[in-house]
Amino acid sequence: MKKILALVALLAAATAASAHTGHGTHSLMEGLAHPLGADHLLAMLAVGVWSAAASGRARWAGPGVFLGGLLAGALLGAAGLALPLTERAIALSVAVFGAMLLAGDRLPRQAGLALVAAAATLHGLAHGAELPAGGLFATYAAGFIATTAVLHAAGLGLGEVLRRLHAAAWRLAGASLGLAGLLLLARA
Repeated sequence: MKKILALVALLAAATAASAHTGHGTHSLMEGLAHPLGADHLLAMLAVGVWSAAASGRARWAGPGVFLGGLLAGALLGAAGLALPLTERAIALSVAVFGAMLLAGDRLPRQAGLALVAAAATLHGLAHGAELPAGGLFATYAAGFIATTAVLHAAGLGLGEVLRRLHAAAWRLAGASLGLAGLLLLARA
């Protein structure tokens, strides 16, 4: 557990919250690599961890909602929609996901899914807005969607481990994630 928390702290400190500048957007490989920036990485893992608290098929609702919102937001961004402070909102989404873990069962599932959808749309807007004119949206999008799905699955696995540990491990993960989100927000 200490290693996981140290990794979260290092990722938050090592990568700027703005993962949407200075990288290519023309290929599958660039799309695959993009979600590995701290803000995206932590958010994708968090959705999986949060989803692990559900039972059965409901575990896949969070990742499914996120992937749908991500794609919808990316299409809107590629079409020219831009919102002010998107980068800050993305960083804030990491802190919100930490708060969702801390809230546990006190947060109604539908409210949690609505927060997941909103965050996913913001992440997608940033992905879509960064495409240059004539960029290969489908190839790049396939990459960032594939990596996002893998990160959600990893988060589900991590969430399952945390669920089996003492409840304090779950709360510590939520607090660490919230703190990482606040650090990213301060850097945005």
